[in-house]
Amino acid sequence: YRKVKVELKLLADVGLVGLPSVGQSTIISCLSAPRPKIAAYHFTTLNPNLGVVRAQNGKTFVMADLPGLIEGASLGQGLGDKFLKHIERCKVVAHVIDMACVEGRDPFEDYELINKELAEFNKKLLDKPQIIIANKMDVEGASENLKEFKKKVKDIKIFEVSAATNTGLQEVADYLQNMIEE
Repeated sequence: YRKVKVELKLLADVGLVGLPSVGQSTIISCLSAPRPKIAAYHFTTLNPNLGVVRAQNGKTFVMADLPGLIEGASLGQGLGDKFLKHIERCKVVAHVIDMACVEGRDPFEDYELINKELAEFNKKLLDKPQIIIANKMDVEGASENLKEFKKKVKDIKIFEVSAATNTGLQEVADYLQNMIEE
């Protein structure tokens, strides 16, 4: 008799990571078939959602919408520690950042916080290819915030999108598909 612990890790090409209410679920619902619960409160997403995303060249990849992370997620705060393990199986990490500061947070501090939580969970996560999806660009003040953000983050591809209006997302999908192939 043996007791064996088995952990299931989702397998996805791209993992959407970000703080709560930055738009991960809206992005995956625009790019693929899943229709996750979307609402204006934290931790609407309680379980990861997987979707198949089609690039304009007809090729597809799997994207995972992971529940929002908070400070201390790597130590068990919020829902993060249950879902950070899924990021280990993703080929690409896509940071979703609220550039409109709808929650009253600073976009660069959000980006640093997520990277800190990823590193504290598993330093190898920071070695994965990454992009930044600058979301909520349709909201007043987002452009100015993005200019400041770009002054601090220069070494990573940034996409300006509005998931609410489905603007800029196909370009993200096409770029991600090319990244995955490389």
